[in-house]
Amino acid sequence: MLTDDGKHLYTSWDEYHQLIERLALLVHDSGWQFDQILCLARGGMRPGDVLSRIFDKPLAIMATSSYRAEAGTLQGRLDMATYITLPTGELAGRVLLVDDLADSGVTLQAVVERLRGMPAIVELRSAVLWTKAVSTYRPDYVVESLPTSPWIHQPFEEYDGLGIDGLVRRRGVAP
Repeated sequence: MLTDDGKHLYTSWDEYHQLIERLALLVHDSGWQFDQILCLARGGMRPGDVLSRIFDKPLAIMATSSYRAEAGTLQGRLDMATYITLPTGELAGRVLLVDDLADSGVTLQAVVERLRGMPAIVELRSAVLWTKAVSTYRPDYVVESLPTSPWIHQPFEEYDGLGIDGLVRRRGVAP
């Protein structure tokens, strides 16, 4: 649900999963065939996992991080993992790059530039649930374009800062 002022978008688990399914259908309907999925951790892990299951393709993971300060609301320096984790072999062929959103576009652009420098990748396309208007990068597949560039409140954020003690208190169980 987008707030009246357009500054915040709140997404439930059901809405989140529907977005992932819509993304799968967008990729499928394009007719493009890919060999592997590379998801960006952490935001792209859930969509990447579901797409990997739907398309029955191997899932690779690359850790990136730029949001740290102010409970993850201020973007800082982009950190990108040196290595990409795969079940077997190397990242190669036609690769679908998956993340949750194109926010500023900085992370996706940096990852795409790095991947395009890998000779084993013959074709690369990107897929996200949301793209903000302020993004400088335009993914190949987008479920929702957000003209007001709101802050997106995703359902799993309830765990940010909860900690195990908070979970124990919430669940009312002993450690």
